[in-house]
Amino acid sequence: MHRVSSVGNNANSNRPRKEKRLRYVLSDTDDTKHCAGINCLAVLKSSFSDGCNYLFTGSRDGTLKRWALDDDAATCSATFESHVDWVNDTVIAGDNTLVSCSSDTTLKTWNCLSDGICTSTLRQHSDYVTCLAAAEKNTNVVASGGLGGEVFVWDIEAAVTPLSKSSDVLEDNCSNGINGSANSLSISSLRTISSSNSIAAQTAQCHGYVPICAKGHKESVYALAINDSGSLLVSGGTEKVVRVWDPRTGLKTMKLRGHTDNIRALLMDSTGRYCLSGSSDSMIRLWDLGQQRCVHSYAVHMDSVWALASTPTFSHVYSGGRDLSLYLTDLTTRESLLLCTKEHPILQLALHGDSIWVATTDSSVHRWPAEGKNPQKVFQRGGSFLAGNLSFSRARVSLEGSTPAPVYKEPIFTIPGTPAIVHYEILNNRRHVLTKDTAGSVKLWEITKGVVIEDYGQVSFDEKKEQLFEMVSIPAWFSVDTRLGSLSVHLDTPQCFSAEMYSADLNITGKPEDDKVNLARETLKGLLAHWMTKRRQRLGSQASVNGDVLSGKDITTKSLTHSRIEVDVNAENDSMVYPSFEFSTVSPPSIITEGSQGGPWRKKITELDGTEDEKDFPGWVLDCVLSNKLPPRENTKCSFYLYPCEGSAVQILTQGKLSAPRILRIHKVVNYVVEKLDKPSDNANTDGTFSPGLGGRLQHLVVGDGSFRSGLKPWQKPRPSVEILCNNQVLSPDMSLATVRAYVWKKPEDLVLNYRVIQGR
Repeated sequence: MHRVSSVGNNANSNRPRKEKRLRYVLSDTDDTKHCAGINCLAVLKSSFSDGCNYLFTGSRDGTLKRWALDDDAATCSATFESHVDWVNDTVIAGDNTLVSCSSDTTLKTWNCLSDGICTSTLRQHSDYVTCLAAAEKNTNVVASGGLGGEVFVWDIEAAVTPLSKSSDVLEDNCSNGINGSANSLSISSLRTISSSNSIAAQTAQCHGYVPICAKGHKESVYALAINDSGSLLVSGGTEKVVRVWDPRTGLKTMKLRGHTDNIRALLMDSTGRYCLSGSSDSMIRLWDLGQQRCVHSYAVHMDSVWALASTPTFSHVYSGGRDLSLYLTDLTTRESLLLCTKEHPILQLALHGDSIWVATTDSSVHRWPAEGKNPQKVFQRGGSFLAGNLSFSRARVSLEGSTPAPVYKEPIFTIPGTPAIVHYEILNNRRHVLTKDTAGSVKLWEITKGVVIEDYGQVSFDEKKEQLFEMVSIPAWFSVDTRLGSLSVHLDTPQCFSAEMYSADLNITGKPEDDKVNLARETLKGLLAHWMTKRRQRLGSQASVNGDVLSGKDITTKSLTHSRIEVDVNAENDSMVYPSFEFSTVSPPSIITEGSQGGPWRKKITELDGTEDEKDFPGWVLDCVLSNKLPPRENTKCSFYLYPCEGSAVQILTQGKLSAPRILRIHKVVNYVVEKLDKPSDNANTDGTFSPGLGGRLQHLVVGDGSFRSGLKPWQKPRPSVEILCNNQVLSPDMSLATVRAYVWKKPEDLVLNYRVIQGR
């Protein structure tokens, strides 16, 4: 598991907080498939004879899904979307409460049979939450562990109880993570989401519940297990020891040594006497907690053991891991069988009747035969081997060429996923991104619309990248990652507002051809178009009741007072979305961001209901879409000198340094030179009006973009009688100043352009 920065995850940092970012996650498929590896599984068996069984899957794409199970099929009946990073584990507490944990440092609770609404968010961990354990009979007890070395024991019912106090509790009394005092815990912040799927006003409010903390781990925790009654808890991680706790008090009762590497999987029998552990040292160990010792060790795998599942009687164990193999081992006789081999490392197992669900680093889930009710039937097929008790024994068997053949060749059935994006390239036009997925398919995305505009199939990524190369220079106004298996586009202020294009280049009709369009502003308008519509409807209904309504500027007054804002005078203060920025409603992107309260959140843009405000969105986003106000921007201008070509008899037009927008086209410079040559009286420089720096009428003419436009459009004119050169290379009229500087000038100094008159034209 790799640590990366998470949205707004600065809980224990004393550094000044940066402006919160907004990112959006793109999808080109329906919402019924995962698009990244499956980290966790949970089976909910119906308590009714004719009821439906459900499988819950948690993925590295940040979502959970509920699958209604038939004998030979599975149908996605709900998607649970709220986590902003990998979902690492999930358990079922009680009859219908699903608990999940994530690399976003939170636990979340859900109603198993709901339509995917998060009922609460529990914030206590200081780092990724990697594992959960639930007591089957004591249905409220859930334990969580993470990379911060913390282990917390939660009473889920108490933790999610709605607050009875007023929402005026001061946020100052809350804290995230662990306090400096060794004897006290911080108050957990509970973030509730109402049945209307809106982000509730109490998201940053203190909640009086404090989980029990099991203190003792000095390093990361990767595995937990708890007995049925909730009276015994075991944990393991990078310290290579199994720690045993009393979850009712958080006190450590014993420490078991034997593994030589990270402990990645733990199981306990129902009574709490025996414990199984799987480790990155490739070993499985059986511990007798009463005797406080390892009673058996099983060398079954040739690489790290990452997943364990046992039969109900704890007589046999199913194991999988990095060696792509699923084994069944008799804990008494030490006989082992290779059930199947896969193409991807196995991350988790879930026994379901006579079959077993297998989750891997792939986005698909497979159901394999397992004979879970009578595993001895599998051994009757033959092909078993005796598990050694030393880690190198399996490796030696493999080298001797006696690797067993798998019992099963094909799964019973597969729940397919979407291939994850693993490689990308942002193209020079800063609107298109080329991607390659795990199936080798290459696609071209338009990120200002969130859609695939070309599917090239399985072609060479590098060759296609070369074919799509354009000699154009546009500022890097966004960044991209593929951590969630899909494209996540990051917008950070003020950098995201640095890129502009002419409306003509975006095929926007009804605007002057040289009208400048800010790419980030229009993208935000497109992303929040549904929210804006819902917001207007909500405010309109309030107006009909109250006879008054707050304007967009009113709602962001607080955020405006804390930042220096400039108005973008080149854009209209409207909510119209141009076609180049209309996002799909069939496969809508999800927004991940954070406001002033409650922490990061994630929602599809079509599920925003208009109630979200400055507590939910960053202030700069609201300033942009509601008040048409952008932060001060840098590097929007390009300085250059304009001289006659060496040896040319053409007069010198100016000796000063000029400044113009980076996107200014060379044909504008041509028009300016032609116009100045036609008016020699304007060329006098005796009074110093056009001094080096920026000034006078020249600055106005150049910066104004369209001030030297004649009646005809540039491409309607005859071939120009003036050429512009840089480094003795004639420039195309369609090139921008930024492109010339990046691909022709190639120097850090101010750009130097030369002009010459073409005779006979």
